[in-house]
Amino acid sequence: MNENKPGASQNLACVFCRKNDDCPNKYGEKKTNEKWNLTVHYYCLLMSSGIWQRGKEEEGVYGFLIEDIRKEVNRASKLKCCICKKTGASIGCVAPRCKRSYHFPCGLQRECIFQFTGNFASFCWKHRPVQIITSNNYRDSLPCTICLEFIEPIPTYSILRSPCCKNAWFHRDCLQVQAINAGVFFFRCTICNNSDIFQKEMLRMGIHIPEKDASWELEENAYQELLQHYEHCDVRRCRCKEGRDYNAPDSKWEIKRCQCCGSSGTHLACSSLRSWEQNWECLECRGILYNSEDFQKAKKHTLPNTNSVGITDCLLEESSPKLPRQSPGAQHKDLLRQGSKFRRDVSTIMMELGFQIKKKTKRLWINKANIWNSALDGFRNQNFNPSYTIEVAYINENDNFGREHPGSKQEFLSLLMQHLENSPIFEGSLSKNLSLNSQALKENLYYEAGKILAISLVHGGPSPGFFSKTLFNCLVYGPENTQPILDDVSDFDVAQIIIRVNTATNVADLNSVVNECYNYLELIGCLRLITSLSDKYMLAKDILVYHVIKRVQAPFESFKQGLKTLGVLEKIQTYPEAFYSIFCHKPENLSAKILSDLFTVCTLSDVQALGFWNSYLQAVEDGKSAITMEDILIFATGCSSIPPAGFKPTPSIECLHMDFPVGNKCNNCLALPITNTYQEFQENMDFAIRNTLRLEKEESSHYIGH
Repeated sequence: MNENKPGASQNLACVFCRKNDDCPNKYGEKKTNEKWNLTVHYYCLLMSSGIWQRGKEEEGVYGFLIEDIRKEVNRASKLKCCICKKTGASIGCVAPRCKRSYHFPCGLQRECIFQFTGNFASFCWKHRPVQIITSNNYRDSLPCTICLEFIEPIPTYSILRSPCCKNAWFHRDCLQVQAINAGVFFFRCTICNNSDIFQKEMLRMGIHIPEKDASWELEENAYQELLQHYEHCDVRRCRCKEGRDYNAPDSKWEIKRCQCCGSSGTHLACSSLRSWEQNWECLECRGILYNSEDFQKAKKHTLPNTNSVGITDCLLEESSPKLPRQSPGAQHKDLLRQGSKFRRDVSTIMMELGFQIKKKTKRLWINKANIWNSALDGFRNQNFNPSYTIEVAYINENDNFGREHPGSKQEFLSLLMQHLENSPIFEGSLSKNLSLNSQALKENLYYEAGKILAISLVHGGPSPGFFSKTLFNCLVYGPENTQPILDDVSDFDVAQIIIRVNTATNVADLNSVVNECYNYLELIGCLRLITSLSDKYMLAKDILVYHVIKRVQAPFESFKQGLKTLGVLEKIQTYPEAFYSIFCHKPENLSAKILSDLFTVCTLSDVQALGFWNSYLQAVEDGKSAITMEDILIFATGCSSIPPAGFKPTPSIECLHMDFPVGNKCNNCLALPITNTYQEFQENMDFAIRNTLRLEKEESSHYIGH
């Protein structure tokens, strides 16, 4: 794969749009595969409706295989562009029943919208997404916050509004140029610096945000001048005979920079500084500090040894309102970049993944008596699409009438996750690793488990919380970069072998262990010649790595492939710190405040009942009830914890004239009883929640028994 040379690219036409224009901002980078005599615009290739990236990034053209490109060109040759009326229209509008096809440049000219995310959808000028504002209070023109030219504040194809700052308006072309230059890590609202909400809206409106670093970060030695230390003595009388630019480290002629601005310096001897660690400010900064309000207040403070405190010492006691200037070197830039990229809240990441879910629904018929197999049947159905909205209907095989009952999706996913945690494809007590189960491997259950886990997370299921740190690190960093520990070994006999190896006190003891376990060590490929006692560490490590990692290599790869569903694995590898908490730790215990904040209150609710509700939550938290916080949440939503993606719809409370509470798990709604006294309220709440959950458990046990 070779890039076009500047001189030759002008004469090479894109096989899709048949234009030889080389304009990266409009059509994407133009590339030529010299071997196959194939030239494409990146956007023309990316937005074509009948091609997918089946290869690796370095294969073919941007990961699109040559044979696939040729097939797509052949398909497009039979389609006529509805704009220029020429053949080769490879892009189609995704709106239902819309049959418009067009070339990418023609689509731009006709103001079509191309979404560079998800399924890379394209919308014609009739069906393109629009920005809707409830009211327009802007009577005068406002400036584009990028180019500052005045524009009419009315959302059109060419004029876009920021979703986070209502007074921020942009030209589409200005936004696109900024997105290409800033890249995904630095493209954000010019007013409030928001990136998540802003990027989501801009992607929806057809702005391409490349997954690359900012152009100014890629320029070689772009900040080189900032890495140079200031080395000049600026005091009125420099005593150094070698001159003001002389700097001799670790001597009295070493130059010390101003601790506030870093733009002035002095030799230690020229300012009577006894050591380099002693702070020093230049005259300009000292004047600013001395006249500041903070310094005036500081004079009222009692300082140690006040009799011998001068202005300089006083300045050293108080923190400077000007921050010390740090050298913005490459390491500092990397930290900034990582901060914006990796330190993100998991709920925000799950919300981004949730954007893939379409409005089209897929109903799953679930038998609670056999929840795993009925879920597998649904997910394996050829018509099932992970990005469709999931609806759940509960059925009972023993019901001769075949009746179905609407079910809660989040309750179903919670039950499914409980089954997965206790399934034979995992081993261990609390922190689990993958097991080696030949039957599960034969039935491809490891792949299905990874797929189900990914679907559950994106569709609002609970946190897994049972992964070992070793299994999580294998997913993020790869098995070859992960070192297991003894706690990962659930097989008692293997653990005993490792313990005996580690506790051997001499070579004879170590050889004795090796001889006793000769057949096992030979079978797993860990048999080694023992020449010194230190060999025990390598032997124990080899056994650990084999048992925890190499032994389950096939299940791991299958599970990993399933976890790629809906892009979950990619997000885990990009933001490991965010996902570690939900994969390896159980959710935090619920409190009265968490539940009180979680449930929204419907209008026209009974004030007294709401007061009883808050008192009831506090009583449950204080242990004055047999009910737990988790019981209340299960009663109302079917979940014992708050999912990483949050609840949809948001849990709500309403007050009704009835004796006992009612939990609607499909709508996450809790109906509170209106009673005369708090005691009656608590008794009715305890009775209903306790008995409802008990009956559900008995029903589940009855199903399993049959």
